[in-house]
Amino acid sequence: MSQTTTAARPPEPDFSAMTAEELRTYREAENRFRASRAARAVLGEPDTGAAIDWQKIALPGRDLPVRVHRPAPTGDGEAAARTGLPLVIHVHGGGFVGTAVQSDWINSHLAVGLPAVVVSVEHRLLAPDSPLAYAADDGWDALDHVVRHAAQWGVDPARAAVFGESCGALISALTAIRAREADLELKAQVLVNPAVDVTRTAFDHPSVTEYAYSPSRALPQLQLFQRLAVPQGADARTFSPLYADDLSGLAPALVVVPTQDAVADHGRRYAEELREAGTPVRLSEYPGAKHAFLSMPGLEPQAEAARAEILAFLRAALAK
Repeated sequence: MSQTTTAARPPEPDFSAMTAEELRTYREAENRFRASRAARAVLGEPDTGAAIDWQKIALPGRDLPVRVHRPAPTGDGEAAARTGLPLVIHVHGGGFVGTAVQSDWINSHLAVGLPAVVVSVEHRLLAPDSPLAYAADDGWDALDHVVRHAAQWGVDPARAAVFGESCGALISALTAIRAREADLELKAQVLVNPAVDVTRTAFDHPSVTEYAYSPSRALPQLQLFQRLAVPQGADARTFSPLYADDLSGLAPALVVVPTQDAVADHGRRYAEELREAGTPVRLSEYPGAKHAFLSMPGLEPQAEAARAEILAFLRAALAK
């Protein structure tokens, strides 16, 4: 989990014909790149005012790695003063590839700007033997653990939010639903380019047709994502927030949608469903922005504006 100094980015594979071994080899190489200093030109430099380190959450049967971002102490006694901070549980995107390190830019700026403790979950990635249910458990278990051990983490359990990108937004949306069912009050949920449908209808949305192969080859990746997410015989609707039985009473949501994105309509539809259920929601579209734009501030100029919007939304929600 340590950051690598240099790493070469692997070429994009043929996602439609990828074997389990090829998937493992590809994601190991890709994640080495995402965790390298060379990737900072794309992923952005962390806020120097944040302290970032890896920790592990001890859970029954497993240790869950998390990347923790806090405001760095600035003087004598500062460390003791930084307790009772709001909590943001973040889940990175990628699904079958990705690491919490790729989100250091946004998470460090949130930690400093709110200020807050931002815990980014290094969830189990999708694979033939690791379905979406595992990653969804990781998102929920991280929130539940930190809230129950709030004093140890230096957070205020009454001021918690979830935040995710792409597959991470799917996990965050599922976590928000589980929080309501567990009577754990969240102040906010932020869902950036969320993929919230893993049923057979996932590819029926107009944006999937429009952006299937441009500006990236999104459709083969989405098809692999769906195959890995839900094993044969499992109920895909269980892991599709878009088809949840009840979306009322959830934390107020900010849904961020880049318009040149195959899953743009996932986000739009989910915002509609939340609104119809009576859950407060703001849909914010970024014209011309591409999928994962928030994780690529070095390439996507609108990432800065989205970061400012997310910061303002969370600041208002977590101040209550």
